[in-house]
Amino acid sequence: MDINKSITRRHALQIASAGLVAAAAATTGAQAMQLRPPFAATAKALADLERSSGGRLGVAMLDTATGQLTGHRLGERFAMCSTFKLPLAAAILREIDHGRLKRDQWVAYGPADMVSHAPVTSQNLERGGMTVAALAEATQTTSDNPAANLLLKLVGGPAGFTAILRGAGDTTTRLDRFEPQMNLVTGNDLRDTTTPTAMARTTAHMLTSDWLSAASRETLIAWMVVTTTGKQRIRAGLPKDWRAGDKTGTATAPHMRDKYNDIAIAWPPGKAPLVITAFLETRYSHPEIRDEDQAVLAEVGRIATRWSRELQPSNIEKCY
Repeated sequence: MDINKSITRRHALQIASAGLVAAAAATTGAQAMQLRPPFAATAKALADLERSSGGRLGVAMLDTATGQLTGHRLGERFAMCSTFKLPLAAAILREIDHGRLKRDQWVAYGPADMVSHAPVTSQNLERGGMTVAALAEATQTTSDNPAANLLLKLVGGPAGFTAILRGAGDTTTRLDRFEPQMNLVTGNDLRDTTTPTAMARTTAHMLTSDWLSAASRETLIAWMVVTTTGKQRIRAGLPKDWRAGDKTGTATAPHMRDKYNDIAIAWPPGKAPLVITAFLETRYSHPEIRDEDQAVLAEVGRIATRWSRELQPSNIEKCY
């Protein structure tokens, strides 16, 4: 074997390889140059917001027209708290779409089924039950805990609900317990968690694709719009002329960092909807909900507004 020829051939391959890498880098660099202003500014704004809050903040912003996504701690796990009730209500509507449940199907319950935060189910306790559709509406609009637990039992419990998410393409989000125990997530516990990206893509899939029938999709969106629990969160930071709906999640308990979450969908005038997911874990535990912590999520809404307005059309394939 001619060593010199071998060296020459190896050198030529290295040069060719380096050329391909440089070309790819140049293409990637050009794309980054095109997207850098809104994405870099948004990433910095979210990092600064997290720093000022003193806690841990996870955010995903998904433009449903292009599939473009940005945020902060996109792939890190956060406790869902009651935000799981949005995909749960969606899952129930899908079961109705496919004839496995009926809207007017009666679900009986009694005192043994009652847990904390039961604004609607407590009013119907003497009646001995509610319909599936009424339970789903209460779950979304008021975050009624007994309603959510009763619906979970109809789809096979937390494991059955998680299986529905897997069928919808979400390989990350998991529900392991019923209300209210599922709110107690500390340390590296994986139970009852999601990531900002997973929840954003699942929300977009359920609300903007044919996963639900058009009628069920509009029903769920209408429920989100009339939901009032998030008035001081993401929606507080969105322009008043944007139609928007959301689902909040909150958990406070001794010796556990407080959790303030929100999932929102908003329609900028003349544009496709924007999905925003935000999960804030505070630094300390407090006995009551604090306005200053909710205000962090309102600022997420303002940052998302700026990002949406600065986005340019893209040929990026939708990824949800």
